[in-house]
Amino acid sequence: MLNYAYPRSRFEPTVLVDLNAKAERERLSQSALKGFFKLVGTWKVRDEDARQLLGGLSNSAYYDWKKNPERTLEVDCITRISYLLGIYKALHIIYGDKLADEWISLPNNNQIFEGRTPLAYMLGGGLLAMQTVRQLLDARRGGL
Repeated sequence: MLNYAYPRSRFEPTVLVDLNAKAERERLSQSALKGFFKLVGTWKVRDEDARQLLGGLSNSAYYDWKKNPERTLEVDCITRISYLLGIYKALHIIYGDKLADEWISLPNNNQIFEGRTPLAYMLGGGLLAMQTVRQLLDARRGGL
């Protein structure tokens, strides 16, 4: 019987974070929220839209999180923030700072967006739309 193996390389696989583990979510939550609030400030996202990006958070919870980010987030929320921070990073790699920070609010003729802004697309499509935008930008960043 033959055993197949991947060829050796100098690249090690990334160790995946288990977001189902409460300890990992506790470790990541505060910095994720701080990054999120900085990001929506940079992108000039309205509070109403920022709440929607987090999954439809209430007004009171949103302002409480903003005032006191020391909490443990659920998997969905950390995933949403991760996509958004990845989008931010990819935009800053692809474009200069000014365009990178405005891109999210500019109408886009890419067939994915159909003339809407990427922000409107993500607000309408939720987590899957965030994933799509992230994949689009990662592909562009990789030269595709």
